[in-house]
Amino acid sequence: QVQLVESGGGLVQPGGSLRLSCATSGFTFSAYYMSWVRQAPGKGPEWVAGINSRGSTTTYADSVTGRFTISRDNAKNTLYLQMNSLKPEDTALYYCARGGISYSARGQGTQVTVSS
Repeated sequence: QVQLVESGGGLVQPGGSLRLSCATSGFTFSAYYMSWVRQAPGKGPEWVAGINSRGSTTTYADSVTGRFTISRDNAKNTLYLQMNSLKPEDTALYYCARGGISYSARGQGTQVTVSS
């Protein structure tokens, strides 16, 4: 059974930082490209960042480039998203996904709220 479980979200002030984690099981994590996707209230999903199976190549949406860092630990089957210099417009439900924009599985998500 494929499972992706996100954690690490919360309420943070503008300019603050959070680190999201996504623990996976039920598939060969090290074989897959992985992504983070977010969905703000009233908006459609937005792909945020992606990383190849070995962790050697990362790609980011323009809106987060220079502020967010995606990484992975294949020994722990876990995906991460380090988010710095957070802005109110980063407020969204963040979920990890197996694959790229056309992902094949996703978690339930963790809420990130950026507000003073």
